[in-house]
Amino acid sequence: MQNNPTSMSSRKPVQKRPTYSIEAVDNALQLLQLLRDGGALRLKDAAAELGVAPSTAHRLLAMLVYRGFAVQDENRRYVPGPAMGVGPAGLSWTRLLRDLAQPHMELLSGQLNETVNLMVRVGTKVRFLSTVEGSNVLRVGDRQGTVMPANRTSGGKAMLAELEPVMIEQLFRSHNAEIGGDTIPDKEFPTFLRELETTRSNGFAANFEGTEEGVSALGMALHNGHGSVVGALSVATPATRFRKVFDAGLVTAMRETCRQLEVDIAANPTD
Repeated sequence: MQNNPTSMSSRKPVQKRPTYSIEAVDNALQLLQLLRDGGALRLKDAAAELGVAPSTAHRLLAMLVYRGFAVQDENRRYVPGPAMGVGPAGLSWTRLLRDLAQPHMELLSGQLNETVNLMVRVGTKVRFLSTVEGSNVLRVGDRQGTVMPANRTSGGKAMLAELEPVMIEQLFRSHNAEIGGDTIPDKEFPTFLRELETTRSNGFAANFEGTEEGVSALGMALHNGHGSVVGALSVATPATRFRKVFDAGLVTAMRETCRQLEVDIAANPTD
């Protein structure tokens, strides 16, 4: 059957700019498009794209951060936030990462009979890319597509632990953190830094009902062939079962899974 050259899509007229457009709204929408299509945006580039002063671009981006459409990473780039409803910025290879991780996650979940998650970090948040659920009647459910604070999840803390202290300050103690609602209070920040030190020493992070009542998890960072963090795996269990799973060799099983997955990641470079 031949294609019809006069299909509805081909006859659809090009959208025209409304005569009543509001410049500030139009600029904000352009920024959203740039974040969506480009994945990452620096302040000076945003100002140049819009043809406005950097101070004007900063105010627009600050409002996008406030509304959850953007977050600022440790390199001071703006990337899509959870309200965008799209994949993490600058990580167009996340589909490949999911494909590489899937068989390893299935094996680990089958070995432990618990739920295994794959996640990546964007600024102060983590996005769950994939979940393989355990078969226990009482189990942690699917988290795919969920966005959570990185400083509260096991995988997020495992990734944050490999950042320099100045980057942690930028993410959770800066003015942008305050705007985005990501600030860690003064009295909690030293404890958080000590937790990251322990995570670096142990090679894993734990989450004891930090994101959801009745759920605990253990997370480990994943690295590419250059040693850079590209994501994390976590095993989530009902809190009442975590100690039993931990004592049965959870850390050893996760380390071996991460090691094997990192071999696959190194063999499939995308940089």
